[in-house]
Amino acid sequence: MSRLLVHLATGPENPTRAALAFLVARTAQAKGHDVDLFLAGDAVGLLRDPTLDALQGIGTGSLREHHDALLSGGARFFASGMSSKARELTEAALTGRPVEFAPPDRLVELVFEADRVVSY
Repeated sequence: MSRLLVHLATGPENPTRAALAFLVARTAQAKGHDVDLFLAGDAVGLLRDPTLDALQGIGTGSLREHHDALLSGGARFFASGMSSKARELTEAALTGRPVEFAPPDRLVELVFEADRVVSY
């Protein structure tokens, strides 16, 4: 199968769009594709447990359910290191989840490794 990169910069201020990005990633993974998610800007805040638990998109489902399904299916999560630092998102806040803090050049690498890229 192919590799999909979902680049998300929408944060908790737009729960429907944020959950939609995770839903599309989850759907691609369920179809057998490899999935990477790169969260930047306000989207890094979606990785906090209280936000994962609370966020529900209108017609796009539970962020927590999508997130957990993606993790269990082997999706790779990347968080912009600069965005995370600016928003005080640390490894401790991720409660042991495998998220790589990455610089912009890693995003560029992921774009060129992917067969398709969608952005929300």
